[in-house]
Amino acid sequence: MLIVYTYKNCDTCRRAVKWLAAQGLAYVEKPIRDQPPSVAELRCMLGILGGERRRLCNTSGADYRAEKLGEQLVTFTELEFLGRLAANGNLIKRPFLIRDFAPDAPTAAACGLIGFDAAAWQAALLP
Repeated sequence: MLIVYTYKNCDTCRRAVKWLAAQGLAYVEKPIRDQPPSVAELRCMLGILGGERRRLCNTSGADYRAEKLGEQLVTFTELEFLGRLAANGNLIKRPFLIRDFAPDAPTAAACGLIGFDAAAWQAALLP
């Protein structure tokens, strides 16, 4: 199953959802600010991103700058970092798409995409 976390006022998120619909892909859309990804989903995505914490963050967001998160990325434990993101969806880069996520085996066969690039999404989601 595809789960895509979006923000309603984000043009990139709207393009991503429109693209998913145009491809005929079934998905569940969740509001990232009201219902952020879980720590387990974030941990899975972090693994997909090769552990690069900054890539998981909405670095252009006001909350990221106000909390000076960029300066703290290396000082947080992984759990502290993921907990911070799970508590504030504004800190997470969007859209945030995760497929085949299973909490009991979070990295097995999971696919994750951050941001929207039609070519990358096509390569990852279409045969």
